[in-house]
Amino acid sequence: MRPTVLCFSGLDPSGGAGLQADIEAIGQSGAHAAIACTALTVQNSQQVYSFEATSRELLLAQAHAVVGDLPIRCVKSGMLGTTENIAALAEFLREHPEYHYVLDPVLVANSGGSLGDQATLVKAFAELIPLATVLTPNTVELRALTGEEDISKATAQLFAMGAQAVLVKGGHENTPDYIQNSLYVQGELVSETRCPRLDGEYHGSGCSLASFIAGRLALGDELKTAVHHAETWLFGVLKIAESPVVGGQKIPKRF
Repeated sequence: MRPTVLCFSGLDPSGGAGLQADIEAIGQSGAHAAIACTALTVQNSQQVYSFEATSRELLLAQAHAVVGDLPIRCVKSGMLGTTENIAALAEFLREHPEYHYVLDPVLVANSGGSLGDQATLVKAFAELIPLATVLTPNTVELRALTGEEDISKATAQLFAMGAQAVLVKGGHENTPDYIQNSLYVQGELVSETRCPRLDGEYHGSGCSLASFIAGRLALGDELKTAVHHAETWLFGVLKIAESPVVGGQKIPKRF
């Protein structure tokens, strides 16, 4: 069977982000996606209204059910929702140090909707950061996680907190013509990539990128190679993204 990525993230009823984005992106990477659902959300492609988190016990039961059944090579997390679920994931990862782990530190949706109390989640994420093969924060999340406004200082702070590698996504920065992503490993810049900035906003782009990276790591790619494949693929699916609402967020066309 194909190598498997076990995803800890929430259900987005619109299918643009969350678990469906994970499943589609990992499938496109060539790996298989397994799911441990962290929360049920009430949202569409434009806005998050509310959510109800899975209990710690149910979350771990989902994960343990597939561990002995599928060839898991990597774990990916997105929305975790509560400090209890963050602690549960940390416990699971310490039980399985053989797995790669891609940490997408989701704090809010692109629409601005709440996916948990940000201040509380930021403190709890400190437990997960040293366990991750790579973190994939956008610059808003990077600043929130570290309390540093300067991108270089914020990135350095993540490494001081125990990070092994960080992919800083620049989509929220004021660069009208391009988006720049920067990959750091052990505190050193190892690659920078730029792509033209596409018009509009996208629902689920961060989930998709992190999940594709996880899929490629599960298949045996080195980190830099996995990131390159994921960035190339994501730009392609964003160029053909679909618009549910005129002027609203677009959904990546991952197939």
